[in-house]
Amino acid sequence: MSSAYPAPGPAASAPVCPRHPDRVSYVSCQRCGRPTCPDCQRSAAVGIQCVDCVQQAAKSIPGRRTIFGGVPRAGRPLITIIMMAICVAAYALDLAIPNGFIFQNFAYAPFLTESEPWRMLTSAFLHSSSIMHIAFNMYALWILGNALEPAFGRIRFLAVYLVSALAGSVGVLMLSPVDTVVVGASGAVFGLFGALFVVQKKRGGDLRQILVLLAINAAIGFIIPNIAWQAHLGGLIAGALCTWAIAYAPAKNRNVIQWGSVAAVVVVLLALSIYKVSTFPTFLIG
Repeated sequence: MSSAYPAPGPAASAPVCPRHPDRVSYVSCQRCGRPTCPDCQRSAAVGIQCVDCVQQAAKSIPGRRTIFGGVPRAGRPLITIIMMAICVAAYALDLAIPNGFIFQNFAYAPFLTESEPWRMLTSAFLHSSSIMHIAFNMYALWILGNALEPAFGRIRFLAVYLVSALAGSVGVLMLSPVDTVVVGASGAVFGLFGALFVVQKKRGGDLRQILVLLAINAAIGFIIPNIAWQAHLGGLIAGALCTWAIAYAPAKNRNVIQWGSVAAVVVVLLALSIYKVSTFPTFLIG
């Protein structure tokens, strides 16, 4: 007696990972159902998901932001460290290069505003030969940067710092004799003091310590000679204005309002500079 058996058919193909077709995988993604090899597997709340589904899900989740709209970053305040490094490097170069080359080419004086306007910013990264000058400014920058940069995010913090530095030079331009020569990060640092004041007010914190600190530093500018209180005042006002826009901008269209306000502060500073230069005697221009 003979028995009939079904004819043998083609063997069922083994499931393979779409990203790695040479790898057999019997584990399927819980979202899309496709096979996923060990290298493409990602642990999820329930089961395993493939790397493609995880990436797609991440795109649909809004990015985390600080309370002022910046991107939160772990670790040390990078922009603060970079600003300090530039200042220290410029200080070392000024000491190393003879004949005051760095000072002569990058310090700011009002009568140079039209011919060499970049000095309004470069001077904020220079310091006098006194070690106390740079030491105080770097210490203050480190303390303020650690408090403000994580809250603002890197880009907003850098914007406040640079606008305050520019405003410090504008303060010197508006309130000092035309032949006054200034260097130092004090304008930018006072801008950060103004920023910290606004942030504390926004958060409902105690303002007395900041006010006392501001009063002491403002008094030093009048008591100790050769300190440009005009730069302190300009930086303080600009830093506070920029931070007010950043801190109090409504959630709707927040980026547009924040950056538009910062740009408006810059436009006002440029307008003041152009107006002041137009009042200079002709022999001082150019």
